[in-house]
Amino acid sequence: MEIAAEIDARGLLCPLPVLRLRKVLAAQAPGAIVRLIATDGASWIDVPHFCATDGHELLSARDDGDTKTYLVRRAP
Repeated sequence: MEIAAEIDARGLLCPLPVLRLRKVLAAQAPGAIVRLIATDGASWIDVPHFCATDGHELLSARDDGDTKTYLVRRAP
């Protein structure tokens, strides 16, 4: 699986991780995969909601304690 872009949102609070994800996804081709790394606990709710609302596919969400890592495929 090729990652087109990675966003390091560690230390950023809601809504900044999702806003950065939205901006990076908008610049990618449809089907591109973006990795988001965040430390904000609210991202656990915000990222899946953003993906569902905007039509992007949440491929994975991993909670490693302090760090959450998401893989998102850009909608067509």
